[in-house]
Amino acid sequence: MLFKKSIDSLIAESNESGEGTLKRTLGVGNLIALGVGAIIGAGLFVRTAAAAADHSGPAVTLSFLLAALGCALAGLCYAEFASMIPIAGSAYTYSYATMGEMVAWIIGWDLVLEYAVGAATVAIAWSEYLNKLLENFGVSIPYAFCHSPFQTSIDGVQGIINLPALFIVVLLTFVLIRGTQESATINGVIVILKVAIVVVFIAIGWGFMNPVNHVPYIPVNAGEVKLYNGEQSFMDFFTHDFGKFGWSGIIAGAGVVFFAFIGFDAVSTAAQEAKNPKKDMPIGILVSLAICTVLYVLFGHVLTGVANYTEFATVGKEASVAYVIETYMHNYHWLSILITVAILAGFSSVILVMLLGQSRVFFSMSKDGLVPKVFSTIHPKFKTPYKSNLIFLVFVGLFAAFVPGDVVGDMTSIGTLFAFTLVSIGVLVLRKTDPNRERPFKTPFMPFVPILGAAVCILMMIGLGKHNWERLLIWMALGMVIYFAYSIKNSVVRKKYKENNKSSE
Repeated sequence: MLFKKSIDSLIAESNESGEGTLKRTLGVGNLIALGVGAIIGAGLFVRTAAAAADHSGPAVTLSFLLAALGCALAGLCYAEFASMIPIAGSAYTYSYATMGEMVAWIIGWDLVLEYAVGAATVAIAWSEYLNKLLENFGVSIPYAFCHSPFQTSIDGVQGIINLPALFIVVLLTFVLIRGTQESATINGVIVILKVAIVVVFIAIGWGFMNPVNHVPYIPVNAGEVKLYNGEQSFMDFFTHDFGKFGWSGIIAGAGVVFFAFIGFDAVSTAAQEAKNPKKDMPIGILVSLAICTVLYVLFGHVLTGVANYTEFATVGKEASVAYVIETYMHNYHWLSILITVAILAGFSSVILVMLLGQSRVFFSMSKDGLVPKVFSTIHPKFKTPYKSNLIFLVFVGLFAAFVPGDVVGDMTSIGTLFAFTLVSIGVLVLRKTDPNRERPFKTPFMPFVPILGAAVCILMMIGLGKHNWERLLIWMALGMVIYFAYSIKNSVVRKKYKENNKSSE
């Protein structure tokens, strides 16, 4: 017995809440703008340099293309679900209706990696850029107090705690608890700023590129050479050399820069407000992804052209954009300051949205009885799930303060890719189990799009290496312990099922 939530009951819930039917006011232009605004964020300004330094070198541009392909395929699957299930959408809700409670729990637990750990990743990036900004004014936070205990500087200084990252998480959590909402105008300004940063950096940086930095474009992977010459087995290569440049490095790099695409599913969640979802949803998803992919590829090309990719493993590792401008783009000190301020503003809005998304997912799970009621307790004055916000403040704050950015970034990527894989599979399942359900938007080229989408996401997960798989499996194992110890006993769907069985006897 899968214990699914029926789609009909979800529709009834949305009507009972008093929210009514969402107005179809968004045209294709609105959806594209929404997508671009949601996609461009911390990933581009931080993870690009990390992927180039550790995995793909200048070929980080090819990593972006592979990651975009995975997002486009998964996005078309998201769009079908979002047009069918009229509840403020997440993969948790979709999977509850299609694959049952256990898979819904797995995805809901997995979304903690996307939202909460993702917020910690961006907070760590916020700390790096804040430090870079303060250096312009002769102030510098000691290394020990803006890095985790697992990090050591080039000079041998050990990190203790990342105080700026912890500070921004605390500040924005209390903003959420008070219920203060950013106006559409402020959000719009931040979106314009983010796009402008990328365009200006590409336009000015293009003239500072050194062709030598792009040679070789795909750095050699020694293991791939040995494998080709028969000097080692595939398993030896996979264990020791996979992802260390070469073609496998492009795959590994795609898993890393995938973080830069997180947020595109915001387009799919707006399906119920689209004027013509059948036509506009695929256009909104694919065009916004295409625009961002072009900007990302050009950005990666310029970043690795102005500075050599090897520098991003050492001196240019933190606040890479500011480092490149300060080191190589002379007479553009003003641009470095402006870009850093704009990036900090953009990061702040991303953290806020991620923390908000996390509390909403657990609010839904709490209403379903899968996590304790504390996660759906509403503040009597502010009308926000304040206890949930405070619990995640502790969780996110610990990650932000004590775990390195590379670790939490890759955990976010593998967790989100896992969710995308299950959503892709879910489309196939629902086509079989409920073929007559009205679908305002249908995923094209069935079953190839969802199968290929799941395959590309799994390929990027493989590229993230065994340590991230181990972290994912440990996290999922912990989640299953909670599910069998608590959630099964308190599940609202299971209780209703038992009550219906008793009344029918």
